[in-house]
Amino acid sequence: MATRGQKQSDEQRLTELHDKLSQSKRVLVLTGAGVSAESGIPTFRGSTAGSWRGFTISELACPEAFQRSPSQVWELYHYRREKSLAAKPNLAHVAIAKFEQFCLKRGIDFMLATQNIDRLHQRAGSSRVIELHRSLFLVRCTACDSVTENYDSPICEALRGRGDPSPQADSTPIPEDQLPRCAGCSGLLRPYVVWFGEPLNEGELSSVQEFANMSDFVLVVGTSNAVYPAAMIAPDARRSGAQLAEFNLDASCSSSSDVSYFVAGPCGSTLPKALPRL
Repeated sequence: MATRGQKQSDEQRLTELHDKLSQSKRVLVLTGAGVSAESGIPTFRGSTAGSWRGFTISELACPEAFQRSPSQVWELYHYRREKSLAAKPNLAHVAIAKFEQFCLKRGIDFMLATQNIDRLHQRAGSSRVIELHRSLFLVRCTACDSVTENYDSPICEALRGRGDPSPQADSTPIPEDQLPRCAGCSGLLRPYVVWFGEPLNEGELSSVQEFANMSDFVLVVGTSNAVYPAAMIAPDARRSGAQLAEFNLDASCSSSSDVSYFVAGPCGSTLPKALPRL
């Protein structure tokens, strides 16, 4: 339990960070699963939270799993789509969106790069968002390679009522011809997210890295930065002279020991105090 002195010190650090961000010239915000956890989005981290029907996310979020069982992978992503559609942006999402508005009004260069695929940042009002891992609401045809947005719920009738994460759930495979199909060529659609073993978009990654390396502040929010190459963005920026401010539940989630500010606690509680707004 924090003492009164510790609480005062924490408040002073948040005020100091708030003031420095107000005077910055260029700020990158890099977010991960911890931002959306308070909205009820599963993080798929940890021994129990990290599984779906007993599978780890890395076992199913890969091209090999989709080739082996597109039905199983689509059930997982149907579950994730429905959770995201039902969720609401939390105070952390809103604080970041309001900080973006503050930056635009004050002439501060701002970029938000997220590893999340739920689009809660956009729903909170953020407009300058780079989705490093793309989105649950993009699909790509495996036959003609066309990419489209899709917010249908469910995305196809055969997935209605499916996707329960319990190991005891009905796992009878859905026939492939009943899974999501391309409107143009009727080919099988896949979730257009970045799976394990697939590269990030080189152009987007380079733009984030270049922006970070010219920033005076990089905010790392709700991510342990364990997934490469995105995990190198903040450390590289630090070596280029940026100050790092990290927001995570506790120090065990920290992505780096070389941070100027580490703010522990739920992001929905800490970010609104630290980020300037109009």
